[in-house]
Amino acid sequence: MSVDSVSTLSELTTKPATRRDFLLKSSVLGALSLAGCDRSGPQREANESATNSSVAAVPQGGSATAVGNADSKLDTGGHANIHQSTAGTAAGAQNLAYHRFDPTLPPVSRERTTKLHFTAREVPLKIADDTVISAWTFDGDIPGPIVHVKQGDTVEFTLVNAGSIPHSMDFHAAQIDPKIAFRSAAPGQAVSYTFRAKYPGVYMYHCGTSPVLMHIGSGMVGAIVVDPPSPLPSAKEFVLVESEYYLGEAKGGLMAFDYTKMLATLPDYVVFNGRPSQYMTAPLSVHVGDRVRFYVVNAGPTHPCNFHVVGEQFDTVYLGAPPGVPLRGVQTFAVAPGGGLIFELLADIPGEFVFVNHGFGHGQKGAIGILTVTG
Repeated sequence: MSVDSVSTLSELTTKPATRRDFLLKSSVLGALSLAGCDRSGPQREANESATNSSVAAVPQGGSATAVGNADSKLDTGGHANIHQSTAGTAAGAQNLAYHRFDPTLPPVSRERTTKLHFTAREVPLKIADDTVISAWTFDGDIPGPIVHVKQGDTVEFTLVNAGSIPHSMDFHAAQIDPKIAFRSAAPGQAVSYTFRAKYPGVYMYHCGTSPVLMHIGSGMVGAIVVDPPSPLPSAKEFVLVESEYYLGEAKGGLMAFDYTKMLATLPDYVVFNGRPSQYMTAPLSVHVGDRVRFYVVNAGPTHPCNFHVVGEQFDTVYLGAPPGVPLRGVQTFAVAPGGGLIFELLADIPGEFVFVNHGFGHGQKGAIGILTVTG
């Protein structure tokens, strides 16, 4: 089936009222063309005041101008967001440097208000020696920056869209009106909003612009860790964001993502932190006696992550907000697409322990690494 065969709808009949409804409607909106978006009307100041969120043009030495997209039902996508242009980015793709994504959890913010300023960029990214992808990113990498805050903290977020199509941000750690906060910023514009991290845990964030499948599948994902008020026991802490890559044919050494293959749900790669098998060649390292804590987010967009460590067992798995009522003595547990769980083990013997998506068809496509435990 070609991309052009994807069906379209001309209008919505109801307004979304919940996150679930919003995402369902967003998938419908994915069939709308950019031409169908009315961005000429004034911004609704009352809504903006009520939600402490705003959309404004990126300042260019003058005052910001409003965008007439007062709620997310005007987000566009359709074929304009499905077809990827690699023009101007393929030259020199194979000369790009490869870099390992550091999975170490950064220190928690000392401030009770965390100001985040992300930039949406469409960039070439080398994920293997012979593979460069045309990635849609937050701050130029897949996944985006690891965010670490504490329960009750305020997050002041701004996304600047330096890309060529609309982009947005959906934080699963936020409880906020998605029609306002998660709406798209047009190219050259910005969206800002504020939320409070209500529950501890590890949460996904992602672009929520229609079609959401394409934006998540093209790399616009990341993780936010929210600590409980009393710190968890000291541990070596790693963040793993699993995601799936559905790639088209290389053009000029650059591979774009394929929306039709995303719909078919058969990925070319399944990866931890953006690169297949990167932690096989550069393992995670701890010492005997260390507690190891994995914060695992499954960005999907479609398949579960059946997380397992070969030769070990998890003495603690937090299904919800830590430290409340964890599971004990777990061999493997599935993290649903769009979900996040916290896995702990005690590294009590030396050796090389493979951590893997135990859905081995996906593990062997790149969702695999080594935890090295030394004496």
